[in-house]
Amino acid sequence: MYRPIKACFLQCLPSNLRTISSATWQKSRPFGRICSPGTTNASVTFPGGNWLQANPMLTEEHMQKWPTLQALAKASLEEVNELWAGLGYYSRGKRLQEAAQKVVSELAGQMPATAEELQRLLPGVGKYTAGAIASISYGQVTGVVDGNVIRVLCRVRCIGADSSSPAVTDRLWDLANSLVDPARPGDFNQAMMELGATVCTPRAPLCMECPVKQHCRARCRVEKELEFASKRLLGKAAFSCSQAPDIEECAATGSCSLCLPASEPWDSSLGVANFPRRAAKKQPRAERTATCVLERRGPRGEPEYLIVQRPSSGLLAGLWEFPSLALELGLKEKQQREVLLAHVQAWAGEAVARGRLRHVGEVSHVFSHIHQTYVVYSLLLGGDHKTASGRRDKMLERPAFRWVTQAEFQKAAVSTAMKKVWKAFERQICEGRGSGQGCKRKRAANPSRAGQWKVEADGSLPPRQFSLDAFLKAPAGE
Repeated sequence: MYRPIKACFLQCLPSNLRTISSATWQKSRPFGRICSPGTTNASVTFPGGNWLQANPMLTEEHMQKWPTLQALAKASLEEVNELWAGLGYYSRGKRLQEAAQKVVSELAGQMPATAEELQRLLPGVGKYTAGAIASISYGQVTGVVDGNVIRVLCRVRCIGADSSSPAVTDRLWDLANSLVDPARPGDFNQAMMELGATVCTPRAPLCMECPVKQHCRARCRVEKELEFASKRLLGKAAFSCSQAPDIEECAATGSCSLCLPASEPWDSSLGVANFPRRAAKKQPRAERTATCVLERRGPRGEPEYLIVQRPSSGLLAGLWEFPSLALELGLKEKQQREVLLAHVQAWAGEAVARGRLRHVGEVSHVFSHIHQTYVVYSLLLGGDHKTASGRRDKMLERPAFRWVTQAEFQKAAVSTAMKKVWKAFERQICEGRGSGQGCKRKRAANPSRAGQWKVEADGSLPPRQFSLDAFLKAPAGE
């Protein structure tokens, strides 16, 4: 029944790969090498194709550093986070290493070879990841369903209900498992994903170039709607397009769990992009965090900055950041300064006057479910400090911390949000130096930098040139 459409899907493979064996293709691709038997690891837990396109060297970089499961299992989480820093999907790096450690320590170094075992035994491996590894690396005849495959199948089968609903999800997995080519399951699944990524795109799909267009019910629906619209214009249709019969054969009377909902009728301007439908995306919640770039003079005179480690669970688990504190909504700037100053006092090693906190600005960063605003301050400490780092102290409720140079900060396991905070801090320094001195700041290469902001005896800092924006801004409280 599905033999013609299977052949059509395989046309999505590059022309020189349509007839070679799956094993040969695995060896020719980084993805295949990562998952191939013998050197298999859980690298399929990397995010999807769009993310990898944005980071094309990532797979090769990880493979060079950790070419085997054993090498990855021996790495520290800190090393994994450092290589992953700034790429997003931070929890996947942690799960990737946990999976490698479990395979080495509990499974005698042997990766599970079926989708069922992969999902059951390895942390962070879900149904899609398990299907991808099992089909591509081990040739198991099992389908995969990711965002691209959802779009392709919903259009091919004219499924218009919410694609994230349980009924639709179950139906899509049934379809994927029925369609997969038993002779080349890995190739077939990658062809399906390639079709969704390059041809059957969310907007402006290339229907005329699609190798499965003759099997696509969404395309038939579009043609039907155009036919009804033409007849209506010519006065030959007794009913409107909205009354046109659905292409999806549905035996149900009344509402169908797979068809377009009555509340969202056919939109002729969308064409095949009427499929799939998704539930309205929940807006990210707004949060505010006070962050302080704490600076001191290092042992060799170069500037150093304090970073602290986040908890081992939750958002950005285990990554490093400048000392930060969640703010209650509605706090005024004076109150923000007070709570932040109390928070950083433990690391300052000296009494710090509130006036020494310099307001840098605000930095916004959107996580998948949080719209985070960082209220950024800077604080320059006087005197010399010998403590370079410290472990987490439960008694003092203080996380692990360390002082780093600018170069060390850039290599550390810090998030993209913290790199934005750093850029805002650098802009402040440029403005403080004045436009005539230029704004390129090589802090690590200038040991005399620490003397530029000498702390006065009364704890105040010398006056600095402000930006035009800061100059025109009314002081707080006026």
